[in-house]
Formats: sequence, C-alpha cells, structure tokens
Amino acid sequence: MKKKHLNRRQLWRIQKIQQEYASRAANRATAEFNELNHDDLGPEEKGLVISHFGQQLDIEALEGDHAGEIFRCHQRSNLDPLVTGDHVIWQTGKPTGIVIANLPRASVLKRPNNFGELKAVAANIDKVIIVIAPLPQAYANLVDRYLVATENSGLKPLILLNKADLIEPENDSELLVMLQRYRQIGYDTLQVSCRSGEGIPALKSFLQGQTSIFVGQSGVGKSALINALLPGENTFEGELSEARNKGRHTTTSARLFHFPAGGDLIDSPGIREFGMWHMSPAEVFNGFIEFLPFAGHCKFRDCRHKQEPGCALLSAVERGEIQEERMQSYQHILQSMDESNNFRTPLQ
Repeated sequence: MKKKHLNRRQLWRIQKIQQEYASRAANRATAEFNELNHDDLGPEEKGLVISHFGQQLDIEALEGDHAGEIFRCHQRSNLDPLVTGDHVIWQTGKPTGIVIANLPRASVLKRPNNFGELKAVAANIDKVIIVIAPLPQAYANLVDRYLVATENSGLKPLILLNKADLIEPENDSELLVMLQRYRQIGYDTLQVSCRSGEGIPALKSFLQGQTSIFVGQSGVGKSALINALLPGENTFEGELSEARNKGRHTTTSARLFHFPAGGDLIDSPGIREFGMWHMSPAEVFNGFIEFLPFAGHCKFRDCRHKQEPGCALLSAVERGEIQEERMQSYQHILQSMDESNNFRTPLQ
C-alpha cells in the first residue's frame, strides 16, 4: 500500500499532540520526584543507563556497596534526555533513585523519529552491527544510511547477515552480491545462523571488549542473536507478519547486556526507514568512503554529481572505481533529503 504523505498542518497537529503527551509525562515525573524523601537519598555514585522507560531509567551501580545491581530511577528535569549507554551520577532513594548528572559522552548514535525530531539512540558505543536477513527483504539503501551515520559518528560498522541457514543461492543471489559489494569497498561482513550456530563464535570475537549496538529492521533476528550470544537472557523473539513479510516490533526500548568475558551489547528497536534530513550533503558524501579520494576533483565546485561535465564521481563510475549501485543510493539519499526539507518548511 502506498505510504500516505501528511501535509504540514497535519504534521504540526501530530507534533503538538506529542508535545502535550511529553509535557504531561514530565509533570508526572516531577510530581513523583517531589514526593521523594530527599533525606533518604544515598551518596552520589557513578552509574550506567541499562535501559529507559519514558521518564524512568534502569541504572546499574558502578561503584559502592551496590555495584552491579540495577535500580529504577527518575532523572532530574533539568537534564537532557538520557539514553542507553550513558554514564551518569545518581543516588539511591525510596522507592526510586534519582539521576542528578550526565557524564560526557565519548560517542552517540542519533536518528530522526517518526515526528521529525532528532533523537539519540545509544551513547558511548564503539561498533554498530547492521543486521540484515533474507526476510524481511534487505534494502541496500537502508544499509547505506546506517553506514553514513556510523562514518559521521566515528564508529566501526559490521554488516551482519543473520538467518544464513535460510539462504538459497538460486533465490538469494542478489543478497549475496550485495554483501560482496560492501566487502569490495572495505567493510567487514559476517554471515551467522542462530539455528545452526554458524558464525556465532566469530561474532563473539568481534564484539568482545567493546560496546556495540545492533541496528536494523524489525524481524531480522536481533533478539535471537542476543539469546545465542548470551544464553539465559531469554529476550522475546518476534515473528514475521505473514501478510507482508515484515517484522513485528519485539524490542520497544534499547537495552544493554554485558558479556561475561568483557564488552557490552545494546539491542535497539527495529526500524524500516532512516531519515537523513538532519545531515548536510557534505556529511552524506563523507559517509560514502569510496568517494573520498575523488573529493575536490570535479570541474565545478558546486557539482551535484548528477549530469555535470567533468564530474570526478561519474568518471569513477564509468571506470568501475565506484559501484553504480552505490552512486544511485547516494543520489536517492540526496533526493529524499531535498524532499524532506521542502516538506518540513515552517507554516506561514
């Protein structure tokens, strides 16, 4: 079914309703915080955001008598929104604790939500694991958008093909060719199967000792991967919609898991689209790493790399130094950004 596009007034009404919901939630959180007996608050300690639920968070104590335990907390209203992976200063309390400060982030992964707001997904991560599968259908343009985001955030990506046991070369040749294209560019790729165990040891080795996040569409098996990597966690695994072969959302908020041998893994909710209106054309260009050697070599400084004479990128495509599929994906992203920015023009 064709996606319905909202006009500016409809979008404004949706945003206004969402703001009212957020305001009411914030007022409830403030009231609950004011009811706390501040004389019963514990000492200020360092903590780690394991997950968040609206105005409440699960905080793991990193020091003190309760190190390793997880506590439900509120955050002070003057703090910016916190996300999984944030390091904070917090205090125990009755019945809930309170987060009083957010420590500086080493990195943060952000994406727009359905209402055009730029939101942080997770903080202090090192690697982004882009999970795809034979079903739901993998889209190279969605992978490319994640790669642009990771490159601009200074993070290391891995393109992970899950459910490898479902691959039939005669039917999934396009998927395997897509993986090969990314390997030719220089990206790490890996095929795994939770059912057969294929690739799971290699994935554990890749994740060890660092903080990583799983991203990708709903239904690609991110929760199943966590169950395979961390037996005993028993995260809920969803199924594909029979009608559309699209995944149902089983992870509703990002959550952090620890590996016994060291390292952390964050599972994030699945998405079907990744808007890039918040980025500049230069940032998108920089996110296509094979374009960088040709930067500044076009005949015209304002080259859009479409049909301009003397375009270094188009010449590289003709010589086979840049893949035509990636060039098309790049142009598709720029076009969607133009359309989105025109659509987001303020009301007159």
